[in-house]
Amino acid sequence: MTELTPYHEDQELDNNTSDNIHFRDILEQHITRRSLIAKTASGAAALALASTLTGCGDDKDSETNVTPPTPTPVDPNKKPEKLTFKPVAKNLNDIVTVPEGYEATVLYAMGDSINPAYPEWNDNAVPSGPSFQYRSGDCHDGMSYFGLNKTNKNYDPSISESGLLVMNHEYINPTFLHPKGPTKTADGRRPEDEVIREVNAHGVSIIELKKDKTTQKVEIVKNSIFNRRITASTVMDFAGVVAGSDLLATKYSSAGKQTRGTHNNCGNGYTPWGTYLTTEENYIGYFVRAKGDDEKRTPAEIIALKRYGLKDGASSRYQWETAVGTLESQDLYDRWNASVTASTAAQDYRNGANTFGWIVEIDPFSNLSNPVKRTSLGRFAHEDCRASRLIEGENLAFYMGDDSRGEYIYKFVSDAKWSAKDINGGYKAGDKYMNSGKLYVAKFNADGTGQWIELAYGKNGLDAANKVYPFKSQAEVTTFARLAGDAVGATKMDRPEWVAVNPENGEVYVTLTNNSNRGTTHPLDAANPRNYEDPEGGKGNVNGHIIRFHEKDNKTTAETFTWDIYLFGAEAKMASNINLSGLNDNNDLSSPDGMWFDPRGVLWIQTDDGAYTDTTNCMMLAALPGKVGDGTKATTSSGQETIVGAKMTDDNLRRFLTGPTECEITGVTMTPDHKAIFINVQHPGEDSASYDKPTSHWPATQKDASNKTARPRSATVVITRKDGGTIAG
Repeated sequence: MTELTPYHEDQELDNNTSDNIHFRDILEQHITRRSLIAKTASGAAALALASTLTGCGDDKDSETNVTPPTPTPVDPNKKPEKLTFKPVAKNLNDIVTVPEGYEATVLYAMGDSINPAYPEWNDNAVPSGPSFQYRSGDCHDGMSYFGLNKTNKNYDPSISESGLLVMNHEYINPTFLHPKGPTKTADGRRPEDEVIREVNAHGVSIIELKKDKTTQKVEIVKNSIFNRRITASTVMDFAGVVAGSDLLATKYSSAGKQTRGTHNNCGNGYTPWGTYLTTEENYIGYFVRAKGDDEKRTPAEIIALKRYGLKDGASSRYQWETAVGTLESQDLYDRWNASVTASTAAQDYRNGANTFGWIVEIDPFSNLSNPVKRTSLGRFAHEDCRASRLIEGENLAFYMGDDSRGEYIYKFVSDAKWSAKDINGGYKAGDKYMNSGKLYVAKFNADGTGQWIELAYGKNGLDAANKVYPFKSQAEVTTFARLAGDAVGATKMDRPEWVAVNPENGEVYVTLTNNSNRGTTHPLDAANPRNYEDPEGGKGNVNGHIIRFHEKDNKTTAETFTWDIYLFGAEAKMASNINLSGLNDNNDLSSPDGMWFDPRGVLWIQTDDGAYTDTTNCMMLAALPGKVGDGTKATTSSGQETIVGAKMTDDNLRRFLTGPTECEITGVTMTPDHKAIFINVQHPGEDSASYDKPTSHWPATQKDASNKTARPRSATVVITRKDGGTIAG
């Protein structure tokens, strides 16, 4: 048996070799702090149509076994003036720890059945690969909640007692997915059943939930007609500017209209008409290319393949292409070989990688049509996709990050203006708002301003004469958005991760997790100003930060913006010129990653960390942000001047939970009444040496802390208040 090592995100390559300015190079000159004017759109509905919601809750936690007081009616859409729950202390416990007065319940773990015909998970009898079409996938990630009207079976953003929870399964931990870890046969091939299990453990889950209005208890409706899995083999349609292009032609779809599967789904988003957006991030490592394949490619193809990291002789992460098809068609495995093996692209899978890297729209309320890959939004390592504030008659925008070192921030502005008549419009509404529009990439200036540069064929030098890449069509500009960003001089960023849009003022937040090279190969600047060594020996910008920007005149169509830094991660005990946000033991954090604004304007921040994990497991915090420009200048320990948002206090930033051993806390959504919040625990025990020596036994330990036999599994957790009140209310 040969062990295949679990995937770690830092294995992804840095493929941006352009000469474009990096954030590290922006501010070698002194930056003058500008007085920024924040203008809030009055009466604007939040993206989830929160203005239609009703509910009540009390504003104080109740002690266990104490009769709860009669709830005081409050506006559930109003952001709390300050945070009042008791902060969770840093810890290394193998459970999800929540504040006093709250309780955490494991809802949906890897391998759990979503169909009554399939038995519950059994650690000692891992089910077959094909059965995972009806079971939870692995490595739960981004997710969203959709209220379900039980009468007409469609989307209703005001309903909390019945809904659909839709979530990503980013990748797999093969050590625990299989009975005894992953194997290879004597001839180097992967067993087909294992490959099928891995393929099915990727993708998306849709599950129906019911919530008791009094106790707030949440359960899965096991016999729901809505329960289904979308996997790395599900048929997908292409729509938008690249659909039907030769760039998408494969043996499966010579016309370039379809493909099979979605995978490496990290962050997510949701549309105001009631559909789910899943993002395809580190997809490139799933493909293999034969040594010498460059000799069969055109110069332009080689440029594009290298820019996206699929280089000559590249090996694949899980070796799915090695399986021999007996249960399934051999073509399902051959498609992971992106080499030229036939005379035309319609006869092989040389374009296989081009069929991934998109935003995928899924209608959770209907399975009558295939999910749709929305190609007009660009192809890159999508980490997240967040829609702008929902304002009737205004253009919708979708903000996205490309999560690789030195990559860019993008936005897509729809040609169509929002109309509430399109709620429950399904894929037809998606066609209206996501097929036609303008794709932009961000450029940040030294004076605290920035530009959105349009990525359009024939504009800004994006044509056949371009020296970076000879663009011949808008389909090429969009498919190779990274190259287009290089060509127009976009600003290199340090792995743009999750994106969040403030429903109060439309400002956009982006997490930058960390950078060990900051201050060495990546020189300091005001936007990336820290180079320090933490107590555990980490160097560079060890703990990461969050930046934010404000569109000019609060318009999604704006082509300029202003920016500052909202929050710096740090250990509380660090010097004030490192701990620039003034974090204390109740709110210090490292490596911000997942992030989401609830409709009230509470910001939820999650971590995926390796720097502070000797002290605490990964966590989620609640925050009450201000606005761009609400802070002051500061100078770091390296003497670099920077701009810091308003100082953090216990009132505006508190630790809400910590996760189990060696996990990432990711994915966050909430019922419209704000009384149940969902989070995902990804890869607990990921550093385990083997399947029989796990370092975590969660989620079994959530019920029984003494359990020392269960294998760790990624899972979804629902958190409620024992008194039935609003979360962080």
